[in-house]
Amino acid sequence: MTVQGFFSAKANAAAQAYAMPRIAVIGRGFSGMMIAIALMKTVRNPFHLQLFDPNSSVSGGQALASGHSSEILNSRVRDLSVSAGDPDDFNEWLCGNAPFRSAVPAAIPGFQQIFVPKSIFSDYVYQRFSEAFASRRDVTVQVSGEMVTGLRRLRGSCFLVESEGAANAPFDMVVLATGYGIADQESQSGESVNIPTAVRARRLVSRPHTVLLGSGLRVVDTLLQMRDGGYAGQITIVSRRGFLPQSHTRNNAEPVFPADRMPNQLSEIIRFIRRACEDAEANGQSWQSVMNGLRKHARSLWRALPAGQKQRFNRHLRALYDSHRNRLPEALHVRLKQELAEGNTLLRRGHFIRRTPTGLTLRPAGQQEIEQLYADEVIDCRCQAPDLDAPLLRKLIDAGLAVPDELGLGLAVEATGALAVDGRTTDGIFAIGPLGLGSLPDIDLVPEIVTQAYAAAETMAERFHPQCKAV
Repeated sequence: MTVQGFFSAKANAAAQAYAMPRIAVIGRGFSGMMIAIALMKTVRNPFHLQLFDPNSSVSGGQALASGHSSEILNSRVRDLSVSAGDPDDFNEWLCGNAPFRSAVPAAIPGFQQIFVPKSIFSDYVYQRFSEAFASRRDVTVQVSGEMVTGLRRLRGSCFLVESEGAANAPFDMVVLATGYGIADQESQSGESVNIPTAVRARRLVSRPHTVLLGSGLRVVDTLLQMRDGGYAGQITIVSRRGFLPQSHTRNNAEPVFPADRMPNQLSEIIRFIRRACEDAEANGQSWQSVMNGLRKHARSLWRALPAGQKQRFNRHLRALYDSHRNRLPEALHVRLKQELAEGNTLLRRGHFIRRTPTGLTLRPAGQQEIEQLYADEVIDCRCQAPDLDAPLLRKLIDAGLAVPDELGLGLAVEATGALAVDGRTTDGIFAIGPLGLGSLPDIDLVPEIVTQAYAAAETMAERFHPQCKAV
């Protein structure tokens, strides 16, 4: 092709992309990749898809990114399909993956019950994205390594995406897929907002000592990675509530839940669930089965609770709930218990105050005095709520296009991901995944994100708008 022909083809492609309906996806973590897959499988007419993320690679964000083979997903293979209506898709992909099949030979009849490294799941998601794109010759995809700083509505219900790079043409639809929120320019990476950060201090004791802040799955991942890497020093986990992740059952725990009518007060609901767990274990089942069954009722329960009770839950019970909801594979839980039993890892309940040149200061639980904790290194493994004052989110809120949820954990959203403002949805803007955690319990889990992504794609397929002009 001649130089003139090449640029002519590029110009034609650009013109075609502008003429087609245009969708912007902000974030290329799991939520962003999932909505891209859902759009290409659901929207039948041609469209242009532009993926924004300052990270140069498709990392999978906090949900998927891993450079360590020991970092295992906390959901079984059977719950991780990205194909609507085909829950066995990930298992079939694993069965067709010769290197994985040779490394994990025990597959009878497949891999549905096992837990796999995040890197394997990331490969699966990216391959399904590539296949979906390859099958849609009428879809154009553009990847933009720009930080999105704002979103502005234009005349005719179109939107201008404001970024640090060149000006963008208006978009008909915009999807926020930023996972746990928007970080600053140096740390934003798709889903990941709070990448574990380390601070080294002057050693005051002979044995190396590292403090891990937090109590969720990321703390356990970091702890086991350190041990697998040969770290033999003391590790202290500092957690405000002190609830570490519980264990999955050895085999899949099928959901069970009482048929009795649920109470409508938070305290009564807690007693109801506790009794259900006790009854399940007395009948040879497990409390994990009850928690799995509870997920089917979680959204209706959450909607029915008054705002005050939601706030009480968030302050006093969320950490306990998350420790039973986000569970560890049994083998990893055994390793965690061994660490704690042998004293190589200590769990300290307390409120982290600040870092110091020699470690950190904290207020131990039940005490008023502040304690200095000496450490060579402090690693922050906490998962923070989205920063609603980040430029993009603040502009959306100030423009009346979005509102915080009742707890300030993120944005108020509907089940389809549509932003909800004063009981009405914002046409053309969606938030997929953990950004809606305050509105939709469990929307940070893979099955729920997959379901929401396809629901959003179906909604967008019905609501494409024609070209519009700027105000």
